[in-house]
Amino acid sequence: MDHIELILLFLLIAVSALTVLARVLDVPYPILLVLGGSLFGFVPGVPDIELEPDLVLLIFLPPLLFNAAYFTSLRDLRADLRPIMLTAVGLVLATACAVAVVAHAAIAGLPWAAAFALGAIVSPTDPLAATAITRRLGIPRRATAVIEGESLVNDGTALVVYRSALVAVGGSFDLLDATGDFVVNALGGLAVGLVAGRLLVEVFKRIVGDDVAGVVMSLACGYVGYLPAERLGVSGVLAAVGVGLVVGRRSHEISTAASRLRGYAFWEVLVFLLNAVLFTLVGLQLPAILAEQDRSAGELTALAVLVSGTVIGVRLLWSHTTPYVVRVLDRRASQVARRANWRLRTVLAWSGLRGAVSLAAALALPAGFPERGLLVFLTLAVIFATLVFQGLTLPLLIRRLDIHDDGVASREELVARKEAARAAVAHLRRLGEEEWTRDDTVERMIGLYEFRQRRLRQRAGVAEDGEDDLDQRSLDYQRLVREVLDAQRRRVVELRDEGEISDDVLYALERELDLEDERLEI
Repeated sequence: MDHIELILLFLLIAVSALTVLARVLDVPYPILLVLGGSLFGFVPGVPDIELEPDLVLLIFLPPLLFNAAYFTSLRDLRADLRPIMLTAVGLVLATACAVAVVAHAAIAGLPWAAAFALGAIVSPTDPLAATAITRRLGIPRRATAVIEGESLVNDGTALVVYRSALVAVGGSFDLLDATGDFVVNALGGLAVGLVAGRLLVEVFKRIVGDDVAGVVMSLACGYVGYLPAERLGVSGVLAAVGVGLVVGRRSHEISTAASRLRGYAFWEVLVFLLNAVLFTLVGLQLPAILAEQDRSAGELTALAVLVSGTVIGVRLLWSHTTPYVVRVLDRRASQVARRANWRLRTVLAWSGLRGAVSLAAALALPAGFPERGLLVFLTLAVIFATLVFQGLTLPLLIRRLDIHDDGVASREELVARKEAARAAVAHLRRLGEEEWTRDDTVERMIGLYEFRQRRLRQRAGVAEDGEDDLDQRSLDYQRLVREVLDAQRRRVVELRDEGEISDDVLYALERELDLEDERLEI
């Protein structure tokens, strides 16, 4: 790639500018990055950037999938395994078939194998786009868990259809072989990920306390699962997910407080940067893809609307039909209690966003593949229709359907804080009997945690008559402490500017003050 340094500089500047604009406009940043990237691509003088599919899958996907799986709740995955698998397998197959039928009928001379390849490419939701947008919308946690769980798993299903379609171009399609491939692909990838995750846990146990080594090793985790799985011919996507689930579940055993602080800060920046660059690259592909088309603008627009409408329509139809079939077959009380109403199902259906993974699969079609240029264009059209159109209208749909956060996460957090404070008080009372503790110190700490208990009870709606607003008292205290911390920071900076201390000393003291600031409980 020519002028790589200019391309990197351009990407970083574009990402920074578009991200700031997204915050000003209060728009999810992936949407504006795709739109902005598309507009930038038409500006004269902007360097041509070719998105290599292997580069996307190798560099971007493993760490992003690992990070998403690391913070995924196994409890929520188990509880919603059926709806996740129904959409990750059944809906993907239904979408692939529907798109294949429509494309074969609408595009003269398009072979069935190419039509199914297009269906496989656009059928899975993108794990990056779905996570980046749905987390900020305030929908019930269970809905978010289903969307994220689906996007982590459905690539395996689509990949089997995709590979079968590529093989069928030069031969025939065998449903039995394809089904066997799917089972081997999914189970094999997950097995590789679980084994790799357990091995990595043992490695992490041996480097506890070395924060830098721990962060570097965490960056390698996704690749440790992904690369061996791809080499074995099974799902690297599910392998990276498996590693993330195992390592995330055992994180409390293999890290210290300091390493977690450093690791979370590193991953927050890395994930944002990878997402931002990836979505901008998707948008930048539009000019080159349009330049390759030999059909009229009207015909391209009609085909784009037809395929995108099929993708969206099948998901809406699936979400409003399969639940009733399941309800007829399963009338257990536990499942009846978990049924979602039509409003929430509509939001789930409208959240089927596609992204860079679909475009990478389209670009990976071999040269000479039937209607390759058109298939790549239609893939980008589906990405725009789902990510931009559905992504922009999703907040409005949520408001119109009166969907709100169910507060489950907040209630569970409050319970955990109350129990943690109770455990702290009980342990402090036991420690008060030890010879090495001082009575005044123990009593002061007990008073602190008892105050926290009262404040949490008040926050839960249990308050004593005439009791002060303890949350406000806490905020006033935090303001006081931060004023004192700021005074210390200013004085330390003054000492550095006066030449009394070095920058190394400044940074060490500043980090201690920052950690003390972060420890203040809101």
